[in-house]
Amino acid sequence: MPPTPAHDAYDPYDPYDADDAVTRLHSEHYPELVRLSALLLRNIAEAEEVVQDAFVAMHGRWHRLRDPENGLAYLRQAVVNRSRSVLRHRAVRHKHQPKPMPDAASAEHDAMIAGEYRAVLEAIRGLPERQREAIVLRYYVDLSEADIARAMGCSRGAVKSHSSRGMAALRKTLEGES
Repeated sequence: MPPTPAHDAYDPYDPYDADDAVTRLHSEHYPELVRLSALLLRNIAEAEEVVQDAFVAMHGRWHRLRDPENGLAYLRQAVVNRSRSVLRHRAVRHKHQPKPMPDAASAEHDAMIAGEYRAVLEAIRGLPERQREAIVLRYYVDLSEADIARAMGCSRGAVKSHSSRGMAALRKTLEGES
């Protein structure tokens, strides 16, 4: 029958004495357990915390160990399990992390865009009717040349011509305002 903590003589290497046994395991195996956890977690600070928690839990349950000689095996399993828990927690935290708000444009930027938009609309209004139709149908309604030709009642060549002349006139007007 193995000795119990209530025996008379004090033995510093008594495998049934939690303080001494855990201290000995800590001094002999702490670095390798931290490496194990760090390889799983890719974070040394978290790995150290996992290993410390495993040692604390083991100390509190030392009296429940069936075979105190298996303390290292128990610690390794505890470190792996706790590392898995940290990884699961990270995944949940990452999954439910609020999405960052998109950068908002400044009021100045909005005013500039509005001014440019108004200038483009004013320039389009100044185009001859057929050029204006071709530009609006192509760039605002996003129709193909064939669809524009049907809508305007003209050939695809005429659509190309009206679009090209309209874009040249817009460019000239808008560059002149800059």
